[in-house]
Amino acid sequence: MAAARHRAGCALVGHPLRACGHGQDHARAHHRQHTHAAFIEVSAVTGTVKDLRQAIEAAEGRLLSSGQRTILFIDEIHRFNRTQQDALLHAVEDRVVVLVGATTENPFFEVNSALISRSRVIELTTLSDDAIRTLLARALSDQDGLAGRYVLEDEAADEIVTLAGGDGRAALTTLELASQMAAPADPAGADAPLPITRAHVLDASPRRGLPYDRHGDMHYDIISAFIKSMRGSDPDAALYWLARMIDAGEDPKFIARRIMILASEDIGNADPQALLIAEAAFKATEVIGYPECRINLAQAALYMCLAPKGNAAEAGIDAALSEVRTGPRREVPAHLRDRHRPGSDEYGPYLYPHNYPAGWVAQRYLPEGLEKGAFYMPGPRGWEAWRVEAAARDRLEQDDGNEARFDG
Repeated sequence: MAAARHRAGCALVGHPLRACGHGQDHARAHHRQHTHAAFIEVSAVTGTVKDLRQAIEAAEGRLLSSGQRTILFIDEIHRFNRTQQDALLHAVEDRVVVLVGATTENPFFEVNSALISRSRVIELTTLSDDAIRTLLARALSDQDGLAGRYVLEDEAADEIVTLAGGDGRAALTTLELASQMAAPADPAGADAPLPITRAHVLDASPRRGLPYDRHGDMHYDIISAFIKSMRGSDPDAALYWLARMIDAGEDPKFIARRIMILASEDIGNADPQALLIAEAAFKATEVIGYPECRINLAQAALYMCLAPKGNAAEAGIDAALSEVRTGPRREVPAHLRDRHRPGSDEYGPYLYPHNYPAGWVAQRYLPEGLEKGAFYMPGPRGWEAWRVEAAARDRLEQDDGNEARFDG
């Protein structure tokens, strides 16, 4: 392990860690093969500050008596609170131990920043399909595995690879269960090697569960992909990511809230119905719930994909907020001020739009220093584009009518 040779800390992160085929057993075996350091394991699930101090004291004793270094492996290190993590800091700084922390969470959020700054973060990704096949082949032939007693049919291997989803341990578990399904009632009379078929695999693992953590990075990655798919007008992708969340038991109200936000942020007045559809979907999740509300969510997601896109509402309000927060104080124009106060007769006339044929009259509403178009930039698509064009045409016609009456 490079961390032991170079005396640096290390944080291993995966989704989940063991699904990558790099759990504690792998770390221990790698250490024994490549280092001469002592290997101490502590689980953050059951470990305490007392356990950490005992491990550190033992490491100090080894270092002073024989010069042997210690690798301190902490599984699920994110489960340690800040106080427990602080107890490790001096031992890592003084290089009494080489800390290897394993976590399924984002270490930059869950692990003390002082420990992170003294460590190398290594992300362990899921195994490729070819790697899973290699793992299966070794398990079939190895004496510590099935020892050549079974042969895995191609269709069965394909099914295990699909069910595993990059999880090496899940692949081996499925293979072991499938071999038990394939084993005859009387093993003594069976001819070896025995075939493991796709039917055996499906009996052993009838349902696949893809990794999903409702409070971890996978949760945010999938909802991000879902939102970007709707924004990008891709119905198939939106349905796939929606299905991933539904299958994992994600809160349907959370999904509906994200659809509702997108309806205004990425569609807005290009299609005002989008927000109503999203609201209806949210109501359906409250009233109906799973499993039926999956249809309401799918309908709403598909509507968002098919709707014309426009971000004028989000861009406009953000631009206005930026002006309010960074620009000078701007006074309300006198003719727009409230009239229920002494002296309001001197504010100047307010032109009431309904007194004019088009329901509109030229009048300044922005404060001094800001001009039309400062914030609102209508998009070129959908109802919004049509309405902006129609409003401009109505106002032009009103102006032409006023000029004709004046000429007459």
